[in-house]
Amino acid sequence: MRVAKPFLLNILFIGSLIGFDQSHAAGDLTMRTQTLPALAFGSEENDYAVSQKRYELETGVAYRLKISSDGQKECAFQAPEFAHSIFLRKVEAGGIEIKAVTLLELEFEDAGEAEIFFLPVKPGNFPFYCKGLQNKGMEGEFIVK
Repeated sequence: MRVAKPFLLNILFIGSLIGFDQSHAAGDLTMRTQTLPALAFGSEENDYAVSQKRYELETGVAYRLKISSDGQKECAFQAPEFAHSIFLRKVEAGGIEIKAVTLLELEFEDAGEAEIFFLPVKPGNFPFYCKGLQNKGMEGEFIVK
């Protein structure tokens, strides 16, 4: 049993290198970005509104998400588990590109917007929220398949 497991793992590894698994992709996945519906916090009708409560994503697909706040409520956007399950390509805000390994928080003290460019690499359900305002409904979920 101890010999069989390492042998099987080596066969699977070698097979994946030569293309048996058919799960590899051609080209740079980050260059074929899909734009998601914008995520807006706050609206004219409701200070605590959230435009999208649910995003369904797939691993291996590059996405672009615009996140904005109307400034009625201070919003510290967070999605910690999600941030650790993606490849973050960049964040654009105020005419600046920010390249980082992970994203801890986007803090909107006033009205503003930022765009994140990312590639999900781990499936699961991941909550997002404005820190401290979840009980007011300022939350949602990324579902990665």
